Amino acid sequence: MPIVTVQQGPRDVELKRELVRRVTDAFVDALKVPADSVQVWIQEVPADSWGIGGKLTADK
Repeated sequence: MPIVTVQQGPRDVELKRELVRRVTDAFVDALKVPADSVQVWIQEVPADSWGIGGKLTADK
């Protein structure tokens, strides 16, 4: 059973639905596993809790 973890900033629920569908489809195609065996976990991190290039993303 594949488990995929996505870490990202907060997104709209419709975008997350689309992401989960597409990630699942990719695993079904690549690994030939049933869709109901693929788990996608989305971990949302607020912009003030991560940084890029030495700066918080909230400050960009």
